[in-house]
Amino acid sequence: MQISDQLATLEALPLEERRAELRKFSDKEQEELETHWRLWARAEQLAPAGDWRTWLIMAGRGFGKTRAGAEWVRTIADADPAARIALVGATLPEVRAVMVEGESGLLSVCPRRHRPRFEPSLRRLVWPNGAQAVLYSAQEPEALRGPQHSHAWCDEIAKWDNASGRATGAWDNLLLGLRLGERQRALATTTPRAVPLVQRLLGMPQEEVAITRGRTEDNRANLPAQFLTDMRRSFGRSVLGRQELDGELIADIEGALWTRSLIEACRNERTPDLVRVVVGVDPPASSHGDACGIVVAGLSQDGSAHILADASVKKAGPERWARAVAVTAEAWNAERVVAEANQGGAMVGSVLRAAQLSLPLRLVHASRGKAARAEPVAALYEAGRVHHAGTFPALEDELCGLVAGGAYQGPGRSPDRADALVWALTELLLGRAAEPRVRVT
Repeated sequence: MQISDQLATLEALPLEERRAELRKFSDKEQEELETHWRLWARAEQLAPAGDWRTWLIMAGRGFGKTRAGAEWVRTIADADPAARIALVGATLPEVRAVMVEGESGLLSVCPRRHRPRFEPSLRRLVWPNGAQAVLYSAQEPEALRGPQHSHAWCDEIAKWDNASGRATGAWDNLLLGLRLGERQRALATTTPRAVPLVQRLLGMPQEEVAITRGRTEDNRANLPAQFLTDMRRSFGRSVLGRQELDGELIADIEGALWTRSLIEACRNERTPDLVRVVVGVDPPASSHGDACGIVVAGLSQDGSAHILADASVKKAGPERWARAVAVTAEAWNAERVVAEANQGGAMVGSVLRAAQLSLPLRLVHASRGKAARAEPVAALYEAGRVHHAGTFPALEDELCGLVAGGAYQGPGRSPDRADALVWALTELLLGRAAEPRVRVT
């Protein structure tokens, strides 16, 4: 039987039977057959049938999205010497480290005789047959204005910088340049997050976008069993687990004070010079239940506030969470710690001072519920006066679970991280000490 006939016979078998047959081959034969992706891939890792223009793979971590993307690009490059492919990621270092040089990247999946030559200085891959791929960063949308491509692989689009519409701008410029060849196509791989670009793709007509969804466990044959056990034990069916492991796109809760799109619009990883930094603290009622919310926020000269860090700790006794507050305050050169004293009263102050917290401490008492206290802070987000200097998944999930006039509907029993954020921003923007002052460093 010729090798082509053998491959066709193997591909026709169900995946488990196919892998059992492959194990019967010698080590040398298996090494040769490892480069035939269709023999090893799961059906959902292969390009779907149809006349789609965009293929969206939205799945949990460890699903095999990167391998699927790299193999799709490899297939195109091997088949078409005229292929001109855009490789777009959140940043150029990520494109190189993951999409090109990573364990499942292009240099790893391409067999030696068909491996492209990587030219880092030109940000370019060149295959032996002449096909080319160029690296781009979604942080630089204008770099995609002008170049023409026949295909594109866009990785982790939910991580692309959404500030000032950068993510959608990069995507739009890419599409406008996707005009070479007879059948232009783009693949987007991502862990789901309700950012504008992902929601836009999901809202497009089915004939234009082919969508593949999946869970981390779908790739259990290639993942350590202990990893899967640990991840499920840690995250289970929590909001973070549903998003990062099950590949679910978490929808906004009706009546929530914060929406995911609102937070994305307020994200800005370039933090300006700050005139004041405070640490908000929501102490736990006990060491066995809720987390101790610890959130760092800063005030810039233009009067805007910036969420700098979520240093919250879980299931911590008084000594541990107090030390975490002290370490955080020192690391960020904070001017003040604002801590809720409803649980424990004076004990909160004495515990924090015992942790050698030398900077000013302000104890605040809540007279209203968490959602009511959060409403004026949510209004500051709507007004564009608060920005997130990075991504804080656990904190942001809690913010999106606070419902106006209703019960908390986010992860965990209580929005401890969100409450710490509210205290910090109230101090910076709504309290008597909200006026900017020169900060001495």
